Amino acid sequence: MIKRTLAKKIKEYTRHYPVVAVTGPRQSGKTTLVRSLFPTKPYLNLEDLETREFAEKDPKGLLGQYADGAVIDEAQRVPKLFSLLQTIADETRKNGQYILTGSQNFLLLEGITQSLAGRVAIAHLLPLALEELAEAYKGFTRITIEEVLLKGFYPKLFDQKMDASSYYQNYIQTYVERDVRLIKNIENLSTFRKFLQLVAARVGQLLNITSLGNDCGINQATVKAWLSILEASFIIFLLQPHHRNFNKRVVKTPKIYFYDTGVLCALLHITQASQLKSHYLRGGIFESMVIAEWLKHRFHRGLVPRAFFWRDKTGHEVDLVIERHGGLLPIEIKSGQTVASEFFDGIAYYRAISKQAASSYIVYGGEQTQKRQAASVLGWRDWPQVLATFD
Repeated sequence: MIKRTLAKKIKEYTRHYPVVAVTGPRQSGKTTLVRSLFPTKPYLNLEDLETREFAEKDPKGLLGQYADGAVIDEAQRVPKLFSLLQTIADETRKNGQYILTGSQNFLLLEGITQSLAGRVAIAHLLPLALEELAEAYKGFTRITIEEVLLKGFYPKLFDQKMDASSYYQNYIQTYVERDVRLIKNIENLSTFRKFLQLVAARVGQLLNITSLGNDCGINQATVKAWLSILEASFIIFLLQPHHRNFNKRVVKTPKIYFYDTGVLCALLHITQASQLKSHYLRGGIFESMVIAEWLKHRFHRGLVPRAFFWRDKTGHEVDLVIERHGGLLPIEIKSGQTVASEFFDGIAYYRAISKQAASSYIVYGGEQTQKRQAASVLGWRDWPQVLATFD
């Protein structure tokens, strides 16, 4: 089993809360992780039809059999359980009693907010982080950046050495046909698939709701609703613009990124690593990976990822701005494998006008790490090692 950073935080939560909920995308390793952490707890999978029927018809009877606690997988499938879990938690006052997992963040959090507020700790498990992969995967030092982007970070691809192309084809099909309908009853799934591909084609770009709606043939309200679905199921995240203008007119529209580059490449019909060397979206795909690594680093430690981008109306931009200790840390992300002088342009401009960015970084698609006057240059493999210094 690949060691997950979040394991330590989950164990910590069980010492302070009666219920711990682990949420994240389907197949990110939630079940494997919690079952390995709590091997003596009974396991209930509400994806199983018989178990789910029992839970729906007689929730008291079901939980009565597991009064000492249990691991409940895909808990959002039976919302009735949440109010009963509240009653049990209040009566027993025993921490670490129930461990819930769910791949539909919106539905799980909805149940928690209504019934378990104050009694539950929430942990987010995303696909493998580069630091976890480097520790567990013997071939990591030999894998190229193009191979990493194509393969993505889902554990099963490394655990069982599956073919990435067929894995993601099945993953996307399952997601669209099963998970999406759990959140919202979408009748025309082919239109939603088209929408998903159109969103992928806009990775790293400013969100344009009107353009998405026109290209997909749906109205703006539907675009917003479907984007919310993609966010709730951990397919995409919207990187918000930083609000400080430094006396400049700044962009106020978020940018679209994907949590996993393997899913992204599959939606873009990229099937060979060689395609990524010259693909027109290589920059956006690489940015997705680098920014997602910061989100993983923070979420897997139970922390909030304060991440933004900055762009003014004249086109000056910094790809990632991290807020830490009251200061700002600008980071430029470049997919090129050779450091070029223009890599530093955005950073130099931002530092000149902000007058508060004491340090800055360039993360690029190459292998070398350099200390430059304008910014520290990091090869993509070294990016995870530096993240801990940002906490």
